[in-house]
Amino acid sequence: MKNDLRESKDKKLIQLIIDDRYRIWRHAILLVGFLPVIFCTDEILEYSGPYRYYRLLCVYGSIMAMCYVNMNVLVPRIFFKGRYVRYVVVLFLLVSVFVVLMANLLSAFSTSGRLPPHLVMPDRKMGFYEGTVILVPIILVTTMIKLFQRWMRDNERITELKSITLTMELNELRNQINPHFLFNMLNGIRALLHSDPDKADMVIMKLSEFLRYQLYENNEMKTLLRSEINFLSNFLDLEKLRRDNLTVNVESLAAATVLNHIFLPPNLFTTFVENAVKHSVSISEAASYIRVSIAVDANRLYFSCINSTDPGYIPSDEKNSGLGLANIKRRLELLYGANYTLEITSSGNEYNVKLTIPL
Repeated sequence: MKNDLRESKDKKLIQLIIDDRYRIWRHAILLVGFLPVIFCTDEILEYSGPYRYYRLLCVYGSIMAMCYVNMNVLVPRIFFKGRYVRYVVVLFLLVSVFVVLMANLLSAFSTSGRLPPHLVMPDRKMGFYEGTVILVPIILVTTMIKLFQRWMRDNERITELKSITLTMELNELRNQINPHFLFNMLNGIRALLHSDPDKADMVIMKLSEFLRYQLYENNEMKTLLRSEINFLSNFLDLEKLRRDNLTVNVESLAAATVLNHIFLPPNLFTTFVENAVKHSVSISEAASYIRVSIAVDANRLYFSCINSTDPGYIPSDEKNSGLGLANIKRRLELLYGANYTLEITSSGNEYNVKLTIPL
């Protein structure tokens, strides 16, 4: 909660600095903020009477004029174009001109006869060089403000671009996974049409349920964990209809209330289960198995998929078998960065996938 409040305050502060809607507020803060700082300097407080305020007006007006010339002319037209040496030279010239202008204005007031004699020549008088050295860093503060504004705006653009690119790549990867899954399903149906037409009809009916899921739920950014588990269960049941020697088991170790409240990107587990189906085929038609387990603990989800393997079996589409796995690895990287773990181990007779993702 505290982190959210801090992030909200930081975001509001950043918006105040860079958003055009708050331009008037920024100018007001700059104008009002500089006034007491200048007023409290010895160059103002060592005088009294009307001359103090006349001096304040001259110094304050000159500094504000230099700040706005710097922010609106020098920085965008010289500094941001990479002409840094020219910028420094022009900045010193600008400050020098205004130092001379301030000196003439103050001198005109003192020689007009309106300044008391004891204040004409104060004990401490700022010279041309000292005034220039002091004023240049003050003006450079506005350069830092403009630099910070530009950096934040560029950072926002980069973040937005990354978000758009991420969304496009995720959609592209997901759209590649769906046809890959359907391709394998249709291959299975084609084999059944010759060996067992009745089972082929049943498989086609089941396939219609999958297509319904793909159309109405899979296109969302998030789907319920229960829906994803049901999808995997139906998929494995469908495969079991095609293979009499296959044993499947989908186990959920989370409570029903948890399954109905957890949302996650769709088709995160489909590729692993699909590979388990494809590689669990036995040449000798011996008993094979696929075990899927999903558990939730401490805001993390643990997925496990284990299948039997036959070392002598080579899938017909072995050349393209890495497409789905490469895509799901890339999706996991885009979605979770370094906050997920994926372990894939293979022995002579078993293939094991373990995935852990944050919720």
